[in-house]
Amino acid sequence: MKVLFGCLVAFLFFSCNSSEKVESKVIITDGSKTYDVYQPSEMSSLMKGMYAYNMQLKADIEAGKELTGEFPEEFLDIHSAVLSETKLRNENFKHYSAKFIEAQRDIFSQDTLMSVEDRYNNSINMCLSCHKTECTGPIPKIKKLLIK
Repeated sequence: MKVLFGCLVAFLFFSCNSSEKVESKVIITDGSKTYDVYQPSEMSSLMKGMYAYNMQLKADIEAGKELTGEFPEEFLDIHSAVLSETKLRNENFKHYSAKFIEAQRDIFSQDTLMSVEDRYNNSINMCLSCHKTECTGPIPKIKKLLIK
């Protein structure tokens, strides 16, 4: 898990080191053809890292492993990462992202009677709640994170 977390940190560092607006496309020409290549926003890259981290966390919880890690502070970048050109950081986004951070921190809390599976699913359900109103595309993928 520490290796995965280290990779996540490195990924986030290299993908989120600029606060400028990220273009969604890059034009590449090889002399005879021109290609329109997708360039993810900082938020998209951050969320892909969150997905990978939570997929590993799910596997650890399902395997009955003791959670020894801590809340990944890089997740706080959800409040500042540059969004795609067509998205806005509105009140709904601010509300759900704050609730997600709170729920994600709770996963690592030892001062609760709630099971780790329930705390983890609460966190993932915060993702789903926001995505039901803001960006619906990733919902099927996010649902795969839930512990059944």
